[in-house]
Amino acid sequence: MRKQNVLRDKNFAFALRIVKLYQYLKKSHNEFILSKQILRSGTSIGASIRESENAASPKDFLHKLTIALKEADETAYWLELLYRSEFLEEKLYDSLQVECNELISILTASIKTLKAKNSQLSNLNSEL
Repeated sequence: MRKQNVLRDKNFAFALRIVKLYQYLKKSHNEFILSKQILRSGTSIGASIRESENAASPKDFLHKLTIALKEADETAYWLELLYRSEFLEEKLYDSLQVECNELISILTASIKTLKAKNSQLSNLNSEL
């Protein structure tokens, strides 16, 4: 479960940055619509990861991680939109995008591994 802890820790740090970004956008740019969207998706990643830790089944665990991946991808979209609409400077955008892409990579690898394990179990059960 070490990978899950890395994922949880990285995501929590990212979520904190998203909360601070939201505060910055509201205060410095008087921006309320896009900032609220990125706040929702950027913090939802961690909520889904936390939910996965108490999943009712392996299938539920996989489902929660898949939701977290979708939220991470949505967050990447909002980051790009904020950057291209000139609410974010390039340096800030780049560092947030790198962190978001790391989360996406970890989630994608975890989901692929879980799907492979589930497939192996299904094949084993069908042989019995």
